[in-house]
Amino acid sequence: MVQKETLSSLIHGNFAKELSISDGKMPPNAVEFEKLVLGSFLIDRKGLDYGIDLLRAEVFYDPRHQEIFKVITSLFEANAPVDLMTVIQELKKTERLSAAGGDNYMVDLTLAVSSSAHIEYHIRIVLEKFILRSLINVSANVIDSSYKETTDVFELLDKAEQSFFEITNGTIKKGFDTANSLVKEAIEKIKLLRDKEGISGIPSGFTAIDKETGGWQNSDLIIIAARPAMGKTAFLLSMARNIAVEHKIPLALFSLEMASVQLITRMIASETGISSEKLRKGQMSDEEWEILFRNVSELENAPLFIDETPSLSVFDFRAKCRRLVMQHGVKIIMVDYLQLMTANSGKGGAGNREQEIATISRSLKAIAKELNVPVIALSQLSRSVETRPGKRPQLSDLRESGAIEQDADIVSFIFRPEYYKIGVWDNDPEGQESPTDNQAELIIAKHRNGATADVRLSFYKNIAKFADLNLFGGPNDYQSSNFEKNDQLSGFEKLKTTIDLGAAFDLPNKPNVSGSAMNDEDDGMPF
Repeated sequence: MVQKETLSSLIHGNFAKELSISDGKMPPNAVEFEKLVLGSFLIDRKGLDYGIDLLRAEVFYDPRHQEIFKVITSLFEANAPVDLMTVIQELKKTERLSAAGGDNYMVDLTLAVSSSAHIEYHIRIVLEKFILRSLINVSANVIDSSYKETTDVFELLDKAEQSFFEITNGTIKKGFDTANSLVKEAIEKIKLLRDKEGISGIPSGFTAIDKETGGWQNSDLIIIAARPAMGKTAFLLSMARNIAVEHKIPLALFSLEMASVQLITRMIASETGISSEKLRKGQMSDEEWEILFRNVSELENAPLFIDETPSLSVFDFRAKCRRLVMQHGVKIIMVDYLQLMTANSGKGGAGNREQEIATISRSLKAIAKELNVPVIALSQLSRSVETRPGKRPQLSDLRESGAIEQDADIVSFIFRPEYYKIGVWDNDPEGQESPTDNQAELIIAKHRNGATADVRLSFYKNIAKFADLNLFGGPNDYQSSNFEKNDQLSGFEKLKTTIDLGAAFDLPNKPNVSGSAMNDEDDGMPF
């Protein structure tokens, strides 16, 4: 197939060469600068240390230079000396010396440069020419496919955007990794884990959860499922607040059900300790207004990006995520919730509902892997939970598709026995009966790279806040971490926020803010 050939050529640079020659044009290249770069590697260790990680064999236009760079890389990874003689010896051993230009050509490379003083500039020129060739490859592929009647326009657009994204981020698809490089990478990750006290991923902000997971890992798909009124959205917002406000980690939240202002209002309730009912009606005392304006500053400045597009298609979701990662450095992506997404992009049906959910699930995992970020998606559970004694959810309750369980790296459930009028926990050690009041449990039912676990959390219903168990004392003794009761305010001149939230939300004049259309919120929550 022509399409596969052109995509493959994006890796090797052959198609650009063939296309340009057929048009009578020479592909963009900087062969003389390639010689300077390789010569610097052979005579100066400093130049090699600086540039070896910035380049790959396919970056070089001249096939001889590709062969030479491959040998230099193999010697470097083996911690062997890299100089003219060792490279020539390795080329002879592998019978690639003639393909690399021969002994004389190798000597000429070392004579062409006296030091690596300008290696940074030389590498930049080589990379720029490679990017131009890559752009030619992608563009030629798009043009070629656009003329075909059988081409699906949305698939083509997606592939084109993905290719440009890879070029922009310097991640043009490469071949297989060697065991040597992977072992080194794994060891470095283990060392990093030791230095971070077991947290190798994005911290959730919940101590017990992070202890079990080590943080949310890059490229993982994490599913958090529950029945309505368990607090799925509240848990997601509590976690988003911990990540974006406490740890200053850029985060994208896709809300397919609730409006962005509603989400932020719920986060304000959690941040300030002011009940959601008061915020909904805007009926607050002067002191509470001061608390609101004082405590909202950190939330206002958090690297949090919210998209409220309803019925978001997988195609649009992927495009938005790529831009957020590229433009804003987003490190984690959240979706509320999976069943409200659509698999198609305007090109017709995607089969039955189970097939559509399977497509969405696979796509979320693919996006997590492509962008190398954790993707956390909320999901519904089937009504079978309600018929089971104890109401404790299990993997078979995942709604509409078993593919969710298969694709996800972690599957967890939110369980609040208190909602079902269950007064004590059913999984306490024998002889103990702890009350379920104001508590919830995150049940980690599947953990691809770890053990399953049940993690208990505190839940403050009036402000839709999840927190570490007993973090704030009694159930009605919530105190925001950003607000000190003894800190006397002397008027609004001390407030940090730059926005007038009362005017922004028009809170005093809008007592009837509409709620969730799906009735998927916490029991008794106004929105």
